[in-house]
Amino acid sequence: MQNDTSDIPSLVRDSSIHSALYTDESIFEREMDTIFRNGWVFVAHESELTERGSFLRRTMGLEQVLVVRARDGSVSVMANRCTHRGNLLCQERAGRKTTFACQYHGWVFSLGGDLIDVPFPVGFPKERSAFDLRKAKVASYGGFIFATFAEAPIALEEHLGPGGRRVIDRCVRLSPVGEIDLTGGWVRHEFYSNWKMLVENNTDGYHVNFVHDSFARGIKVQYKYDNVLVSNEAKLEAVVRDLGNGHAEIDYAPTYRKPLVWLGTEPDRYPEYTRLMHEAYGQAAADEALREGPPHSYIFPNLFIAETAVTMIQPLSVDKCVNWHTPLYYKGVPREVNERILRQGEVALGPSAFLLADDAIISERQWRALKSTPLWLDLTRGLEREQAREDGTIVSHYSDETPNRGFWGFYKELFANGAAKEVAHV
Repeated sequence: MQNDTSDIPSLVRDSSIHSALYTDESIFEREMDTIFRNGWVFVAHESELTERGSFLRRTMGLEQVLVVRARDGSVSVMANRCTHRGNLLCQERAGRKTTFACQYHGWVFSLGGDLIDVPFPVGFPKERSAFDLRKAKVASYGGFIFATFAEAPIALEEHLGPGGRRVIDRCVRLSPVGEIDLTGGWVRHEFYSNWKMLVENNTDGYHVNFVHDSFARGIKVQYKYDNVLVSNEAKLEAVVRDLGNGHAEIDYAPTYRKPLVWLGTEPDRYPEYTRLMHEAYGQAAADEALREGPPHSYIFPNLFIAETAVTMIQPLSVDKCVNWHTPLYYKGVPREVNERILRQGEVALGPSAFLLADDAIISERQWRALKSTPLWLDLTRGLEREQAREDGTIVSHYSDETPNRGFWGFYKELFANGAAKEVAHV
């Protein structure tokens, strides 16, 4: 069956999606403009830019950008491309500078992206301000920095919505000082699949028993994963949620009976951590935070908070993307707590780990199969048992496709309402 891929909304139905959404190059190109250029995109965390002049080289879709801490303490995000002849301005992935100088013809730009010097200026009589670097709008929430090149974007808090804000709040409140630290170093994994396959997989509970069975059983942490590995569907207690605005999550908290299960240990393992949390938030609130643990949540379009790690999804092409991850450290905690977090991340997501390798293979197989045979893909699992909550979220069984339906519904609205307009769900 042939479908008009120029009409993207027609490829998303209430109960199915067309495989062209993963395989069509023209759709991918439109996503880079509509979603990654004109929508809010996660680019960095404030803990990565502690010094004046510190910078990171990141991407917004296919756009190379520089994320910079200016002299006044503000954060700028700008195109990493000289405005003279389009040369890549900065090649280093991170560092500290006082200015950015193009290696081609020596043009010099300030930390804020203003053109401040042109060699042999007599031959260049034009107004320098017309050649400043292209600047994005920047906003942050809970230390997470987002940027967009849209001329008149909605507020970041509106994009996050109540659901997205709660995810970040849940993340940072596991620190007794309310701050996280993402300076553990980023690890890169290439996936030979479409970037949206990573998105869907991150909040899909249905595949865990099959794709990751060897992981949960092999590392012998059944007391953390035993509930989601049971074969009786009615006994599964973890839930999935559509958080609105394309955000979604798997919530494992209903399966945790005591604090620090999410860290794979007993409640009395880190008494100093517990004491600090009690002092910061009070015993009842701290104990509940330590029981509930961190989120396993996706923030549209490229941020995934994977319990003890943070992931960035970077599209490269219609059939290739990068999964970047770094350990999610908490400020103000005993050193051994963050060491435990690092070790857990290595087992799950590291170069020789279980989970990421499983997901990479499954995603590649899926993309190759869809490329060869266009078809409609079913999206109805659990549709009849979803429950809408007063807070605007939709909750359902751990194995249901509620997160994917939420993602695709928001995706459809983005394209139905024009390339530069983002629609709030909540």
